[in-house]
Formats: sequence, structure tokens, C-alpha cells
Amino acid sequence: MTTMLQEPPDVAVSAKLIIRNLNIFYGAFHAMKNASLDVPANNVTAFIGPSGCGKSTFIRALNRMHDLTPGARVEGEVLLDGEDIYAPSIDPVTIRHRIGMVFQRPNPFPKTIFENVVYGPRIHGIGGRAQLAEICERSLKRAALWDEVKDRLDRSALELSGGQQQRLCIARCLAVDPEVILMDEPASALDPIATSKIEDLINDLKKEYSVVIVTHSMQQAARISDLTAFFLMGELVEVGTTSQVFTKPEDKRTEDYITGRYG
Repeated sequence: MTTMLQEPPDVAVSAKLIIRNLNIFYGAFHAMKNASLDVPANNVTAFIGPSGCGKSTFIRALNRMHDLTPGARVEGEVLLDGEDIYAPSIDPVTIRHRIGMVFQRPNPFPKTIFENVVYGPRIHGIGGRAQLAEICERSLKRAALWDEVKDRLDRSALELSGGQQQRLCIARCLAVDPEVILMDEPASALDPIATSKIEDLINDLKKEYSVVIVTHSMQQAARISDLTAFFLMGELVEVGTTSQVFTKPEDKRTEDYITGRYG
């Protein structure tokens, strides 16, 4: 049974993504069961739950990444500004530009820092050096990386530290001006200092974007998110404000997970 909490009136009005009755299948396996959730604009929404519970399966449905998985099937609605991203007329490539994604491990291209950032704009047909340079600087500043790399943009991105590489991947995502940023455990491979920088960055990004983050760390969810959704065994068990979910969960399964009795 999915527990939906009473939301403040402005959350429903300002929802950037509205997910209704989402079911995800891998062949015959029913991986996500009838999940519904609103993602507000200019908020951080965290997905928590034990390993294998469906968090990453759910987040990948929000920008049609399952289109790339053989045998995967998605049913239900995912509305971006009221438009179903799974409608036959919608181009999934366009959706992935509007809803960007940052993965668990940094995945910079074996190119220069500059070429990593402007990769997306180049594909979009932007070729002028001055315009690309402006996009690169703006994106790296938004990703809190500009001051660290501005004098070595022509160096390989692979020379950067793990935390810098992850912020570079965030800059690459921002370079195409997305509206929503999905992050699948973006700090799980990083040390505590790099993790802190990523968390500070996420807090800044929500001023301009809707951010959805999968995290294995309940402490991280508590620190950076406005809303928290708890997943268990392919089910969205509970969603509410982070303070409510962590202090007064409505579902016993949520309470058991939060207090360490499960998972």
C-alpha cells in the first residue's frame, strides 16, 4: 500500500514532475509497482531505501533511460510541466536534455575539460568559440569548479580528482540548460570532503533547478533534501517532507528503516 502524505498547497501547484501509477518491468520481473509522486520545482527530493529496493529503477524512468535497456517496459505517466514524456510524439533525446542525469561514478570523456563541458552544446549545433567559451565558464561556475580549473581547460579531464570529475559531469549536464537534474548516488564514490562540496553544490542548484537524488545515506538525505521518498522491494512506501519522514513516519516499514531495524 502506498502512503501519500498531505502536501502543502504550493507543492501541488508548483510540481515540476508528476508521476502517476508508474510500473516498470524487466521482462517478466515487476521491478516498480504502481508508484505515484510529485517532484516540486526548486526543491531537492531524495530517494532512500535499502539496496535493490527500486530507487535507481524509479529515477531512470524519469528521463526515459529505460528506453536503452533491452526488455525494459514502463507503464504509467511521467508528466513534465503537464506533458507526458512517454507520449508517442515525444522525442526521448529532447527529454534527456530537459531532464539531465548525473551517475554514481564520475564518467568524464577522455577529452579536455573544455570539450567535456561543451560536448552537449556542440551536438546542439553551437559552434562559435566565443559562445562555447561563455557556456563553459558559466557551467563550471554553476558547478563550483571554475576557480579550480580555469587555467587548465585544455588539460585532460581524466587528470582531475574524483570529486572534481563529478563536478565536471554536473557542469556537463548544466551546459545544455536542463530543467530537472537527476543524481543517482552522486557522492557514493567520493571522500568526505568531496562529498561535502557536492552537497553544497546541490543546495545551490535547487535555486534554479528541480533536483532528484538517490542516496544510500540517510544522513545525506536529512542534510540536503526538502522531500524524502522511501522505497522498499519495488514499492514507494512513503513520501513527505524530510523532517516528517525522519521524525514522524506514517508507515511502520519507514520507521523500521529509519531507526535501523530494517536494511
